[in-house]
Amino acid sequence: MPADHENSTPNSLDPRLDALQDVLSPEEKASNVADSNRRKAIANGLFSSGEYDEAIGVYSEALSLCPTDFHYEPAVLWSNIAACHLKLDEWEKAITSATSALKGLDRLEEADKEAQEAEGSSGDKGTTGGETKSGDDADVEEEIISTGASKAGPALPKEEDASAAAARKRTEDILRIRAKALMRRARAKSELGGWSNLEAALEDYKALSSMPNLSATDRRIVQAQLRSIPPLAKAAQEKETAEMWGKLKDLGNGLLKPFGMSTDNFQMIKDEKTGGYSMNFQGGAGEK
Repeated sequence: MPADHENSTPNSLDPRLDALQDVLSPEEKASNVADSNRRKAIANGLFSSGEYDEAIGVYSEALSLCPTDFHYEPAVLWSNIAACHLKLDEWEKAITSATSALKGLDRLEEADKEAQEAEGSSGDKGTTGGETKSGDDADVEEEIISTGASKAGPALPKEEDASAAAARKRTEDILRIRAKALMRRARAKSELGGWSNLEAALEDYKALSSMPNLSATDRRIVQAQLRSIPPLAKAAQEKETAEMWGKLKDLGNGLLKPFGMSTDNFQMIKDEKTGGYSMNFQGGAGEK
């Protein structure tokens, strides 16, 4: 199903390339996906070698080859681009890229929901938004059990139905990339600093704390950030509030000066019962 949701993030950095993907045949799309995966593998190698700027360029090429009705593959690429920007201390770009990854996953889940609803009425099975596949973004693990051990051990669990296994794998892949993108965006926001960014980072870390698929290391980082960010956010809020009032006071003094007054003539008094404020005028304030 094509991605036609409003305000959606384009797969590539050039919307004109996305438009070209819409008119490709299924065979041409498959060829582009294979080429995109090859470029992603090259970019992964560049990232591993510390060539982050070059990796961003190749990841971007891979993005431009992703069909617009694919959401998972672009999300992986945007998340990897965010990782590159983190390495380069490009916090704002990292935030933008990680957010693009998360938006892509949101569109994928929405498309899957629509497909499931359609499946309920038509009986057709399948997924939308491209196939989630294990690739260069995942580590491969293998457990080897000897024939003797398998005979001596307890009965192995019954194998999953193919469609159930595919659905489970798809859900795990989406959660894995969502966790990576959230970790990268939260890190960038906390590094960028400022009240709004720290509050936003805190929200991302709260979301991460409820995810069951975090590694032990990531979970320790999340818990540490949940403890350290609140006082930093409060300090940033107080600093920014003081700066704002200082600027307002300077503006007020400029407006009041022609009338022989200043903001010192006005006193804000807090009502402890209601929490509101009232203003008192003091005509002699500042006189000598």
